[in-house]
Amino acid sequence: MPDNILDYLVVGAGPAGLQMGHFLHRAGRGYRILEAAPEPGAFFRTFPRHRKLISINKKYTGWDDPELNLRMDWNSLLSDDPRLLFTRYSDRYFPAAEDFVRYLEDFVAFQGLHVTYDARVAEVTRPDAEGPFVVTDEHGRIYRAWRVIVATGVSLPNIPRIPGIETAEQYGTHSIDPADYTNMRVLVIGKANSAFETADNLLETAAVVHVAGPHSVRLAWRTHFVGHLRAVNAGFLDTYQLKLQNAVLDGDIRHIERRADGSYLVTVAFVRADEVTKDIPYDRVIVCTGFRFDASFFSPECRPELTIGDRFPALTPAYESVNVPGLHFAGTITQSLDFKRGTNGFIHGFRYGVRALHRMLEHRHHGVPWPGRDLPADPDALAAAVLERVNRSSALWQQFGVLADMIVPDGLGGMRYLEELPIDLQGPPVGDAGHFAITLEYGPHHDQIDPFDISVGRIRQSDAERADEGHYLHPVVRRYRGGVVEAVHHVTENLENDWTSEKVHLRPLRDFFQRQSLPVTV
Repeated sequence: MPDNILDYLVVGAGPAGLQMGHFLHRAGRGYRILEAAPEPGAFFRTFPRHRKLISINKKYTGWDDPELNLRMDWNSLLSDDPRLLFTRYSDRYFPAAEDFVRYLEDFVAFQGLHVTYDARVAEVTRPDAEGPFVVTDEHGRIYRAWRVIVATGVSLPNIPRIPGIETAEQYGTHSIDPADYTNMRVLVIGKANSAFETADNLLETAAVVHVAGPHSVRLAWRTHFVGHLRAVNAGFLDTYQLKLQNAVLDGDIRHIERRADGSYLVTVAFVRADEVTKDIPYDRVIVCTGFRFDASFFSPECRPELTIGDRFPALTPAYESVNVPGLHFAGTITQSLDFKRGTNGFIHGFRYGVRALHRMLEHRHHGVPWPGRDLPADPDALAAAVLERVNRSSALWQQFGVLADMIVPDGLGGMRYLEELPIDLQGPPVGDAGHFAITLEYGPHHDQIDPFDISVGRIRQSDAERADEGHYLHPVVRRYRGGVVEAVHHVTENLENDWTSEKVHLRPLRDFFQRQSLPVTV
C-alpha cells in the first residue's frame, strides 16, 4: 500500500469528474481521477444511441459577455481557457455526441489532468471511520484518499419489475438501424426522451409503434424540466394524434410473453379505462426506462444510502452522503437534490454544482474563504448588488431554485455577498445571524400552466405589485432567520430577462431591503 494519501480521489472521468479535476488541479490539491474505460467520456461514446445530443449549443447570442453566453451554452465545462468552450467544437444547435467526446479528450489534455485509465474501481472501503478511504481497482492497485468524490454517472439500466421483461431488448443494445424494423409492430416501454428518440427513429419503417408507460407524457416546454420530453424528440406525438397507426399507451405493462416464433404478447392495464387489461401482439419490445447509480463497489461500512427507488445516492445539501462522511458525489447522480425539477442531472446544471462542492471542500478543509464581496449595510447597495448578479449570472440562471447567492452580516457592521451556495446549506459560511437568499425561479405551480394558452392571465411587466404571480423565470429574494423564511420579495418577470428598471425592479427591491434589515452589530 502506498505511503502517500491523496486529498481527493475522483471516481469517473466523465464531464463531472473532469470538471472536479479542473478545480482540484487549479487549487493545487493532491488528487487523482480513476476511469474504468481507456478514455474519458465513456458514456457519451454509446449514448444517446442515435448520437444527437439534446443539450443546447447556441453559438450566436449577440452578447460578448462570456458569463451571459454560458446561459445558452449547455455543454461547456467551466474553465479559464477560451479554447475549452464547446461552441468551438460544433456549430449545430443539437450537436453530435462524437463532438462532445472530442471536447472531453481535449479538456483533459489541455489542462494536464491527473487521470488513470483502465482503472475500474472494484472496491471502496474505510477500515477506520476516522481514517482515509481505501480504493482498489480491478487490477489490484490501491489508492488512499481522505475524501472520495464519486462521479460515475448513472451506469446501470433502470429496469422495471415486469414479468418477462428480461426477454425484451434494451435501449443500450437494441439495433438503431430502422431497416431492421421494417413493417413490424414495435412496443417502446418508457415515456421520456430515450423512448421517444427511439420511437422517432422508427417512423419511416415500422408498421405500428406504441410508446407505453403508466404516467402522463410531460413536456419540457411546460414543466421547465429539461429531462421531460423535449420538442426535438416529440415528432412521434403528431403521428399519434393525427391517426397514423402509432399510439401512446397510458398504462402499466403487466406481463411480457415471448412466444415460440420470437414475437411478443404484452398485457397492458390502461389507466384511463380503470385498469382494463388488453393483450397486444408485437414483433419487437424495447425497454427505454432510464438509468440508475451503481453502488455495488462500496463495502458495507461505507455503502451510501440510496433514495428515489434506489436510483440515486441520498445527499446532504453539501453533496455529501447522508450516512458516510467524506464521501461526496458530483454530476448527474446528484439528482436527489432536485429530482425532476432542476438541472443537477445535466451538464449545464451540475457544472455549477461541482463548483459549489469544490468551494465547500476548500472552505471546510483548506480554510479558503467563500467567493464574495463586502457591501455596506445599505438598502441601495444591496439592491444594486442583487440586480447586477441576476442580470448576468449563469449559475443562478441554470441552477434555478437550487443555487442561491446569499447576503450575510459580516459581524463588523457591514454585509458580505456570497455567490452560488446550495440554497438549503446550513452552517458556515452562511452563519446563524440570519441572511438573504437570492435565486432565479419559475412561479408557483408553473408546470400546471400552459405557457402558450393566451386565455391564461398574464401580469404586466410593469406590475411590480403582482410580481409573485409571475410564472416565468424571475429573481426571488428571501429573508431567513433561524432557518425560517420570514419574508419574500419577487422581482417582476421580464421578457428579455432584463431586470434594470428603476421603477419596476430596483425601487421595490430597495424598499424590501429597507423593511427587512438584518442585525449588523459590531
